[in-house]
Amino acid sequence: MYHQFTKYYFLGIGGIGMSAIARYYKMLGYEVAGYDRMQTRLTNTLMSEGIAVSFEEHVANIPVEFLDAAKTLVVLTPAVPNDHPQLLYFRQHDFRIMKRAELLGEITRMKKGICIAGTHGKTTTSTITAHLYRQSHVDCSAFLGGISNNYQTNLLVSKESNFVVIEADEYDRSFHTLHPYMAVITSADPDHLDIYKTPDAFKESFEKFASLVATGGALIIKKGIDLQPKLQQGVKLYTYSMDEGGDFYAERIRIKPHEIYFDFHTPTEIIADVRLGVPVKINIENSVAAMALAWLGGVKAEELRAGLASFSGVYRRFNILCQSDTIVYIDDYAHHPNELAASIASIRKMYPDKKITGIFQPHLYTRTRDFADEFARVLSALDELILTDIYPARELPIDGVDPDLILNKMTLDKKQYCPKSGLISLLEQRDDLELIVSLGAGDIEALVPAIKDTLKSKIKAKEN
Repeated sequence: MYHQFTKYYFLGIGGIGMSAIARYYKMLGYEVAGYDRMQTRLTNTLMSEGIAVSFEEHVANIPVEFLDAAKTLVVLTPAVPNDHPQLLYFRQHDFRIMKRAELLGEITRMKKGICIAGTHGKTTTSTITAHLYRQSHVDCSAFLGGISNNYQTNLLVSKESNFVVIEADEYDRSFHTLHPYMAVITSADPDHLDIYKTPDAFKESFEKFASLVATGGALIIKKGIDLQPKLQQGVKLYTYSMDEGGDFYAERIRIKPHEIYFDFHTPTEIIADVRLGVPVKINIENSVAAMALAWLGGVKAEELRAGLASFSGVYRRFNILCQSDTIVYIDDYAHHPNELAASIASIRKMYPDKKITGIFQPHLYTRTRDFADEFARVLSALDELILTDIYPARELPIDGVDPDLILNKMTLDKKQYCPKSGLISLLEQRDDLELIVSLGAGDIEALVPAIKDTLKSKIKAKEN
């Protein structure tokens, strides 16, 4: 794979997907460095592992040893703008530049790719899948879209297994570069309309992804998703659901405080009394999809049962960070209306008697504009909403698109805007908080430790 290159330079190295590939090439013995616009927990981890990361976009910040176009492959994420000084330099000096997705595509070409796609659910499903394989005799490598709590990393590397689990990103049609041996589609609700323009184009993109599954492989689609992919010859098509039948589904679901058990149905056997390691209702569906992929890959029944029971979740995917009789704090990455609805519904199921206060950071101006009505509707299911600043990521502001666009459409009475800078102070002043959930895919993550500390102080004060 591009054996002429001995060095890899990543533009946008701090992204969750980019960092996994950077770690992979570092582990293979290549020299690795990169740029990101801000220092984060993840970039700090990369630097601790010996990867040079700069946070200034000037060309002078590129390590001199990476300025040889014959030896350096430049890897690019779509979040990096076309006028970025380092990118312009690499283009002007004829460096080989590859998108992150193209490089992942090369990896799946050489191995048996297990690719998980979907508007939501793909990170948790991918991480469960990787854990089930990893804890079995089959094993796998994995490039994950989140930090696994079991392994404290987004990269798993196996020297023995030919399977590689990959989160298939639909943004910018990135997943069209992959070569899946098996694939799951968890959902296909329209998103990224800044790229796709119409829901039909978004749907067609998922049908294209499904058509890439290799001959002799398998495609598993959540029951009820309206897709008509043209599959390659010999690809087996399966459906799955939480508890609505299909080829794979859960039955006899037993939800108790802090425990969930179910029976896992496959086309040929039933695996009884499976315990869900992270007992959140939404994870039943994610687990069914992951277990289907593992079962088709040869993971045995007893390995599936043990693996799911020992799964401990994904960083920022419905993590319960504080739990007492007085205050509960949950942090969740949910940022699409359907994800928010599922997260809030799960919280209601788990804590029916608590008042839920949501802290939500919208992600992207375009998503806020395109789904303002849906955001307003699902967030009105909270008891209270604290809405903070829109996280722009790769985008410039859009006139008329601000937090009020959501707030003004909500039916919820108890709602307010609070800038991120004032959030901790606001929480410190409140004595009526019962269950707090922080929601969003942006830099609200940086406030999570302070929110946790604030709420733990309140718990301690109430107990004394």
